[in-house]
Amino acid sequence: MSPILYYGVPSGCSFGSIVALEWSGQPYRLARVNMPEDMQTELFAAINPVRETPALTTARGDFLAESLAILNHIGALPGALDAGISFKQGTPEFDELNRMLAFLNTTFFGSFSSLWWLLEHESDDETKRVLTEYGRMRVVRAHQELERMLGDKRWLLGEQRTLADAYFIGIARWTKYHSVVDRRDYPNLQRLFDQLEADPAVAFAHAIEQQRPAVSTGRFEGEVGIAESVAFRRAA
Repeated sequence: MSPILYYGVPSGCSFGSIVALEWSGQPYRLARVNMPEDMQTELFAAINPVRETPALTTARGDFLAESLAILNHIGALPGALDAGISFKQGTPEFDELNRMLAFLNTTFFGSFSSLWWLLEHESDDETKRVLTEYGRMRVVRAHQELERMLGDKRWLLGEQRTLADAYFIGIARWTKYHSVVDRRDYPNLQRLFDQLEADPAVAFAHAIEQQRPAVSTGRFEGEVGIAESVAFRRAA
């Protein structure tokens, strides 16, 4: 059975896992999860009790959740290692990739948390002011650190794209919802962002999210419903 990635819309961080699967050259399917309504169902809770995306049904039929775990699972597939988007565990290259993924998954992702809370909840003016300033400070600091780490390298880890770049693009686009930084103030990150936006796998992931005609350059086998995907897993 091909893996099934449960991706969240609109603009979930699961975007990076779609890009990674496209780059991996491995067959896969997708299951669309409308946030937050689909995540509140008992059916999705059977897939991920935490009721968050992304989640993955592996080729073995196991359920796996959390971006870092899913990306490392994808990275261990032979196709991903052959494509150079990941590295064998125990190597210095793998350690560096894991460090970058951890930074993106905590500092970069987490910097937007108070801003997302404001967008999704009603609050008074003072709460909005405090949380907006707190979020702005964290997002600016995360961009400053990532700008420094990237430097003049072509990709986050050097001369070849990796899982880190796939995850980065899914988070970096969140500035369109939260106007707290201007990416043009960070020329290295802007360069990386533009380079990734021109990538066919990223264009494919955007088209999938927006339900437009999508051209896969990987081995995408189509979309399935959440209920159908659970049935696949039980039959495996």
